[in-house]
Amino acid sequence: MEATTNTVEVNPEGRAVGSVIWLHGLGADANDFAPIVKELNLPPNLPLRFVFPEAKVRPISVNGGVSMRGWYDIRSLDLTFQEDENGVDDSVNEIRSLIMAEKKRGFSSKQIVLAGFSQGGAIALQTGLRFKEPLAGILGLSTYLPVADSLAEKLSAYVSDIPVLLVHGLFDPVVPLQLAQQAKAQLEAWEVPVVFKTYPMPHSVCAEEIGLIGKWLERAFLGEQSE
Repeated sequence: MEATTNTVEVNPEGRAVGSVIWLHGLGADANDFAPIVKELNLPPNLPLRFVFPEAKVRPISVNGGVSMRGWYDIRSLDLTFQEDENGVDDSVNEIRSLIMAEKKRGFSSKQIVLAGFSQGGAIALQTGLRFKEPLAGILGLSTYLPVADSLAEKLSAYVSDIPVLLVHGLFDPVVPLQLAQQAKAQLEAWEVPVVFKTYPMPHSVCAEEIGLIGKWLERAFLGEQSE
């Protein structure tokens, strides 16, 4: 299946040594996180390619059925109520196609990181944990793990080899901290190597978090070379 998702791409000056596919949150678009690339302060020996895909426009039930860009429908303020498993699966397939497109560019699966904020982070987790090859890592910002019960049946054989970083705001009114903690516990139960970090912030990203992400990307791609 060819990738058909609209994307914004940010490429380094030289040859990239890895690729980061970064998904936006509900109601945002592909440009939302593109400015973060410069803020990550990645070292010269880590030239990365960034791909920012754009979710389809769809009605979002919790917002009165108003159409906006979203990776799946949200039917209640309780994010685990009547979850849109079909929507999740459709978006997973879209992002899987983007991974395959990056592989055609010459990157191995171990040279690809999936990242995402909120809904985007949920799809990053779902896609990465299902992918049939090991990835360099998964980054989930202010997110949770939707349809976790069905995901258990679809897990990749490589989940114990995929480093995951989950970052969450202590005062998040959109995705409750408890859901992020549950996601961490579930990943640990599946023996996924997960690091969980919180900051005193709402449903957003802070400067300290961006610094942490930059260092985590260095370790994900360079390993001991970044120490």
